[in-house]
Amino acid sequence: MVDAQHGAGGAGISEASVRRIWRAHGLKPHQVRTFKLSRDPRFQEKLEDIVGLYLNPPGHAIVLCADEKSQTGVPGKRSLLAGVEIQALDRTQPGLPMKKGRCGTMTHDYKRNGTATLFAALDALEGQVISMCDDRHRHREWLKFLRAIDDIVPEDRQIHMIVDNYATHKHSRVQRRLDRHPRFHMHFTPTGCSWLNMVERFFRDLTENRLRRGVFRSVEELIEVIFDYIDQHNENPKPFIWTAKADDILEKVKRARVTFHKPQSA
Repeated sequence: MVDAQHGAGGAGISEASVRRIWRAHGLKPHQVRTFKLSRDPRFQEKLEDIVGLYLNPPGHAIVLCADEKSQTGVPGKRSLLAGVEIQALDRTQPGLPMKKGRCGTMTHDYKRNGTATLFAALDALEGQVISMCDDRHRHREWLKFLRAIDDIVPEDRQIHMIVDNYATHKHSRVQRRLDRHPRFHMHFTPTGCSWLNMVERFFRDLTENRLRRGVFRSVEELIEVIFDYIDQHNENPKPFIWTAKADDILEKVKRARVTFHKPQSA
């Protein structure tokens, strides 16, 4: 965290002077945004393919954004590592509820009561979610999820699935099954571009609205809460609307690369 008082001491001027300089130049050193430029050699090709599915979905087909739910529940942390289990976390002491003049409280430490993996596929057009929970996230469980999708989606519809590059999604047994079921079409996001998969937005909402502040005394309780949230979501699904065109994204990435490689002044 950048502090005006420390900055003032280092520069030999008052704290008020530092703050005036920051305001005059529109600087907010206490704020930081994260970014990552993909190094995927097929970045443009994959980007255009996926954005095309969002903006111009194929007829008589369903576009599913699919992934395993990333780790959640650890206070202050947001991991986006695909395939890491959701932890059933319980607080070590009861917290205090929110009331006038006081925010709710919870202990900073916790105890783990097991883990589960949520597999989810978001219908990009309708907003409904196909889901499955399991205790592992190997290719066996991914195959099980693909079979569940195959059973749910009407036989006369093609299935276009947007997934990341997690090794489970490309396992040889998975590929053999896909070869036997040609109505499945896999579309892989560029490396380092989880933001292109709209199911990540659903995972974010699930985490923020239900899991982050939750107390789960068992894996069964955690799974029950997850399915309850998904059931409520599916009763009145609201799809995430993708508006950015591929050309606009590519232009933004191009500017970012120029800035990234430009020598920075001291």
